[in-house]
Amino acid sequence: MELLAPAGTIENFHAAIEAGADAVYVGVPGFNARNLARDLRLEEIGAMIRFCRDRGKKLYVAANSLVLECELPLVVETLAQLEFLGPDALIVQDLGLIRLVRRYFPHLRLHASTLLTAHNSLAVNALAGLGCLRVVLARELTAREIAAIRVRSEVELEVFIHGAMCFSYSGLCLFSSFLGGKSGLRGRCVQPCRRAYTLAGKGKGGSGGKGGSYLFSMNDLSGLEAVPALREMDIAALKIEGRLRSAHYVRTVVGAYRLVLDAAPAEIDSAIVEAGVRVRRAMSRKVAPGYFFSPQPPDAITPHHSGNIGLHLGRAEKFKASGEGRYCTVALKEDLAVGDRLRLHLEPSGERLAFTVKELYRGRQAVDAAEASAVVRIALPATCPALPGQSLDLYKVDTGGGGAAEVPRLPVAEVKTALAGHHSRVVRRLRDIAREVWEHDDPKTDDRRGRGDGRTMGAPKTVRRGRGVPAGRTALEWWLRTDSFKVLQTRLPFAPDRLLLSFDKGLVSQAGQIRRLLGNRARDVIWGLPPVIQEQDLTRVHKQIGNLLRSGFKSFQISHIGQIDFFAGERVHLHGDYTLNLLNSQAVAAMATAGLESVQLCIEMDRQSLGELIQGCRAMVGTTGREGERHVPRLGLTVYGSPPLFTARLAAPHFTYDRPLLSPKGESLVIRKREGYTETHSIRPFSLLPYLTELKGLGLDHAIVDIRGEQADSRLLKELQERLSGTGRYPKLPTFNYLGRLE
Repeated sequence: MELLAPAGTIENFHAAIEAGADAVYVGVPGFNARNLARDLRLEEIGAMIRFCRDRGKKLYVAANSLVLECELPLVVETLAQLEFLGPDALIVQDLGLIRLVRRYFPHLRLHASTLLTAHNSLAVNALAGLGCLRVVLARELTAREIAAIRVRSEVELEVFIHGAMCFSYSGLCLFSSFLGGKSGLRGRCVQPCRRAYTLAGKGKGGSGGKGGSYLFSMNDLSGLEAVPALREMDIAALKIEGRLRSAHYVRTVVGAYRLVLDAAPAEIDSAIVEAGVRVRRAMSRKVAPGYFFSPQPPDAITPHHSGNIGLHLGRAEKFKASGEGRYCTVALKEDLAVGDRLRLHLEPSGERLAFTVKELYRGRQAVDAAEASAVVRIALPATCPALPGQSLDLYKVDTGGGGAAEVPRLPVAEVKTALAGHHSRVVRRLRDIAREVWEHDDPKTDDRRGRGDGRTMGAPKTVRRGRGVPAGRTALEWWLRTDSFKVLQTRLPFAPDRLLLSFDKGLVSQAGQIRRLLGNRARDVIWGLPPVIQEQDLTRVHKQIGNLLRSGFKSFQISHIGQIDFFAGERVHLHGDYTLNLLNSQAVAAMATAGLESVQLCIEMDRQSLGELIQGCRAMVGTTGREGERHVPRLGLTVYGSPPLFTARLAAPHFTYDRPLLSPKGESLVIRKREGYTETHSIRPFSLLPYLTELKGLGLDHAIVDIRGEQADSRLLKELQERLSGTGRYPKLPTFNYLGRLE
């Protein structure tokens, strides 16, 4: 079993190797799902690869960010350089990136990122079918579910064993993007799950639920006790999260798991206990075993605690200014020394102030260190705001002497020279690939493509703002998405072209009634599968799909690539949900090859990126002529609704459902129960309805109006009809990222 460690810096890389990691993973500059202060350069990655190869270790490269259409030129160039460097595998999320690698860089081995939400055997086997030699499983699986998936798949499986836990399923979190344009799927997450929330109507500082305000802030994962069971399952690799963590953290945690993996069977219990002691010294968050032993772990979240990384030093009090300095007093719960790295919580804003201890006092005497239980005065940075009368949490997040004193030399300069020579030899090959991938038949743009400078093929320089178009008169087809049988019984004040129904037990059980109620319009129904179907539910869902087929329904929307297998051998019409995260034309082409007739494009897209993507898709028609290539699917986009910002397995006892919550920034949210998971929504929907004409001009084929979860009464339906037709006077709604910028 391989022990796989993170490295965001060269120092961390050496710390991981020295502590006993069998393999290390690093991020590709600009295309990985961790927004580091400074990405490792390609020549540094190449030097690490050589270093590992000489010592029998492995080096994996994470290129697990979603890729915009305008980034394809730089992606192709980077893939060519990585192929030359020869990492042991490339960890990927983007379906378009998988397609590019399989077609043009077949020597690169692929591992499917956890961001592809592989939570059942169908998902795992589908990703293996796309060419992934290893699949990193979703972190929400129990040990029993992992064992069931292992039995039903032959591809290598990798399991996250330690590190930060996201509240939402990886690959299904929209919160950071929806409320600020910083996409977690592109490595820009601002961690809204770590904020404090209050129930609407409560006073300032009130609790967000039953016993705390940090409703979504997950404790860190520590799977030490699960290691023996995972080894018996023949899991290929145990992965430690933490490319943003310190060298001290990496060295300590890797050493703890190395101890357990190397322990003899008779010593495994004592090794786990000792490893647990070591893990506590790593200065992570509070740790818990995650979902390994329960689908609803009671200790996944500590809602009265912020979930900050580090050892809790205590409450910082008595904030004072003295001369040009600022100071606070703390009764220490842990040892502290000059040079240690600390983080002060500034509540209720949720902001954090990180700083290094430069001055430490016991009474009036300056000291270099102080032990736990001592009362000390700590010098704060000049940027610290005045905080008289406050009492705030202070954490120790790193030690002053945590790094290795001396590390072996990496052959960075030699690799840089070799890369330069390689690049000059493959420029023509890169141009040939580029011409097939995105240039198509427009010679005027040869000069500016392939440079990765954010400009793309003939994308509209300006986009005119459209006005509302009367429903039924726009050439842009539109679908109504609902989870309500009542809506189907209602005489609607508008006429959607298609009805997209939620694959809920209630609606599916009424399939016969729905067919009789709709009559000939039943042919316009599409059943939308949920994004998460647990392993134990696969048989039930398969039977339900069979019942729908026998009832005469032939159209279905998949929300994960693995769900295509439900329809093997059936004559059906398949469509793709926005949860497929299609952000570039290569990803859309992959779905065409899979047989999808239409797809919803990524719901996070801004206006410019959407126009570039649509134009890239249109340009692909008839240009490749490759065997097995299909037409470009019809392109759709959700233009109205309150999409799930979090899609999570956890239904914690401290949640208060269906009541408004307020974030520190005044955003209004609600938690709702679904079948097998929970969703957190913005109460205020977004709307692109005023831009239907513009969207048609960009080349979109259809738009989806999503009213799931809303009280579909006459008032809502009337407002929706008037928003569709551009009549009536209603407050403006947010536009997600459409008028902003997706980062």
